[in-house]
Parts: sequence; structure tokens; C-alpha cells
Amino acid sequence: MKIPKSLDNYQYGFAMPSKPVFKSKKGLSEKRVLEISSLKGEPDWMKDFRLRSLQIFQKKKMPRWGGDLAKINFNEIVYFSRATEGSSPTWQDLPPEIRKTYEKIGIPQAEKDFLSGVSAQYDSEVVYESIQKELTKQGVIFCDTDTAVKKYPDIVRQYFGTLIPASDNKFAALNSAAWSGGSFVYVPKGVKVVLPLQAYFRINSQNFGQFERTLIIAEPNSEIHYIEGCTAPIYSAKSLHAAVVEIFVKKGARVRYTTVQNWSKNVYNLVTKRARVDQDGIMEWIDCNLGSAITMKYPSCYLMGKRARGEVLSIALAGQNQHQDAGAKMLHFAPKTSSRIISKSISKQGGRTSYRGLVQVFPGAKNASSFVSCDALILDEKSRSDTYPVLRIKEKDVQIQHEATVERLGEEKLFYLNSRGINKEDAASLLVNGFIEPVAKEIPLEYAVELNRLINLEMKGTVG
Repeated sequence: MKIPKSLDNYQYGFAMPSKPVFKSKKGLSEKRVLEISSLKGEPDWMKDFRLRSLQIFQKKKMPRWGGDLAKINFNEIVYFSRATEGSSPTWQDLPPEIRKTYEKIGIPQAEKDFLSGVSAQYDSEVVYESIQKELTKQGVIFCDTDTAVKKYPDIVRQYFGTLIPASDNKFAALNSAAWSGGSFVYVPKGVKVVLPLQAYFRINSQNFGQFERTLIIAEPNSEIHYIEGCTAPIYSAKSLHAAVVEIFVKKGARVRYTTVQNWSKNVYNLVTKRARVDQDGIMEWIDCNLGSAITMKYPSCYLMGKRARGEVLSIALAGQNQHQDAGAKMLHFAPKTSSRIISKSISKQGGRTSYRGLVQVFPGAKNASSFVSCDALILDEKSRSDTYPVLRIKEKDVQIQHEATVERLGEEKLFYLNSRGINKEDAASLLVNGFIEPVAKEIPLEYAVELNRLINLEMKGTVG
């Protein structure tokens, strides 16, 4: 298999031998959906949910905005692959090829150093998960969503699909019909999880669709930080990642959700993420998008209670043959709610970045406030950046701010750094890292170091 030159510098592009214990045939149909549900031993309510979602998916049209999705062939995708017979209780119990994959990525060391719990998904299902015993004693639940459907059906059924219904968009419907894996997190009232929980999603198969479903419930006055990372091997054929994330932030609770997405450049990354924030709750999305062929992702906050607060800090970097169409949505339903969106995008070598955002203030949301800042950095003549902001304000007593800048990599700054003995490539990396610093500083140190390293890797050969 020949790898396109534009993809061959991706460090996570290695592929391990694929040895699934079960792999479905290509294409999505009622038979396939029933097969997935049967293999998982799901209750009737979940099977029926999948079938209803399939009907919605088949009727929904493809989006006509954002990235070019014309090359997606839903009939050529494998929708389910089981790598192991259930998740492993210890790291050493994993099959060698899966263990080596995650060791290359650094999961075992990360777990030892600074995580409260870790979950690792390989293709369709979680193959390994671990949580500190102290958290379990406090009543914190952290497991894959398949397990949660069986062990905690009353909680899952109460929330699942209520914030993002299958009818929301075509890819939410696709996920709802074919979902597999993902994380379920439940934090009891008043419990503050000090160290982050992490989930890692790895696509290993070719022509594959990964459709994890994540559900996080933070009860009143609780706190949690959840981190996800994503990688895939390089194949000449495209793969599809269409996740759904639903988060419920109860009164006075605080949730931070950090994503460092570094899919290989043969992956379509089409994700729906949404949080409901009740009175005095805080929801923070930190979203870093470096990989994929096309990303379409707009984390959103539904600010439902008084003084609820939402924040999205995002970084998008698009290189050759990449389109990062990302942004945020803030919907103010209650008085004294506040939101902040900080977007940093970088385009190089003919890549394209797009900020697509919505701030909506509904009648009655008096004294609401929102601040939006979109900054784009374009590194060459071939690259492109677009901004599509939408403001819908239905209340008079509000404070709304929006600002945007577009700039090129300054020749004067490069010259100054060159005159101090720094070569052009390193100088460009320094300037880019300075540009994204307002977002990068919010990421845990270990991930900030990794992000910095990935940015520097992406900058190789960018400036001649």
C-alpha cells in the first residue's frame, strides 16, 4: 500500500496487525444494527433506540456547508470490529499488538504519573480501563458506555440521547444507530476529582468507522476533568470518526473536557459535543485539533440556569490537504449567564481553517454576557482562513463582544529572531507557539508539552 507523501510524517501512523475476534461486513443496515445490538447483549430499549436512529440517518441529508464530505461512502465502511473478548483488568492481559500500540503512544506511563483513571478504546470497543480505588470508594463511576448500559441502566436511560437526539444531525443519527464504546462518567454530589480521567481512542483498521458515545454526569457541587486523545494509522483509504458527547453539569458543578485530537490525515472527524449547564455551573471545553483530513466540530453549552458559565478555548491547525472547520456554540437561556470563546487557528501549506460559531441569547436571559475572539494565522500564500460568526440576540439587557484578527507570520519578527541566531524554522515555531499560548496554558503540563512538540513537528519544512 502506497502512502501519500503528504501523510508520511505523521508519527502515530504506524499500524499494528489487525486480529479482531469479530468484524462486521461493510455497510449499515437494519440487519447490521441488530447484529451490533445482539453482540453486545443490549436491552430492548437500546435496540429500539438504534433502529429509530437508523431510520433518521437514512432520511437525513448530508450537510451542505463546512468541509467537503462528498467522498464519504457509507457502504464501504466497517461499522463494528471487536478486538478482544471484553476489556482487560490488567495491562499485561491485553493482546501484545494492542499493548504495544498504547505503549508507543504513552498510555501506561501517563496512567502512573498523573491520571485518576484511564480508558483505552481500540476500534469499536474499550479494551482496557482502570480507576483509582479511592475514587470508587467516593462513588465515582468511570467505565465504558457499553458496560454502563448493563450495570447502570436507570442512570443511562435517564440521560442518553436527551441532550443530543438522533434527529440533531445526520452524523448524530449515524452514531446513535451504530455507537460502540466511549466513556461513562458519574460524579456524585460534592465529590471533587483532583486528577484527570483520560480516554484514548485509536482506530487501527482500514475503511473503519469509530462511533464512541460519551456521557458525563456531574452532580451538584462536584468537579471533574476529562481528557481524550485520538490517533489512527495512515491508510490510503479514508476512515470515519463520528462521536457524540453529552455532558450534564448540575447546580454548582464544574466540568472541564480537554481534547488533543491528532488523527491521521485520512480520517473524517465529524463530532457532536454538547453540555447542559445548570445554575452556577461551569463548563469548559478545551479543544485542540491538529489531525484529520476534515474536522467539523462545534462544542456547545446550553446555559440553562442563573449564572451558568460556558467557555470554549480552541486551537486548529490545518496543513496540506486538511480542512479544520471548528468553532463553538453558546446558548443563553437564563439571566446572568456568561460565555467566552477563544479561537486560535493556523493554516499552512495550502491548508484551510474555518471558525464557525453561534452565540444566541433567548428572551428573558437578562444581564447575559458573551465574549468571542477569533484569531487566525496564515503562514503562506496558498493557505486560507474563514470566519462565520452568528449572533442572535433576543434580549436587550445584555453585553456581547466579538473581535477577530487575521495575520501572516511577520517577516520582521522572523528577521529579528534570525538576527539573534535562531533559524527560520525554529523562529516560526516560537511565533506559532506564542500565538496559541492563551489556549495552551490551560492544558495540563504534560499535554501542553506534547502539544508544543506536535506543533513543532508540524512546522518542519513549513518555512524555507
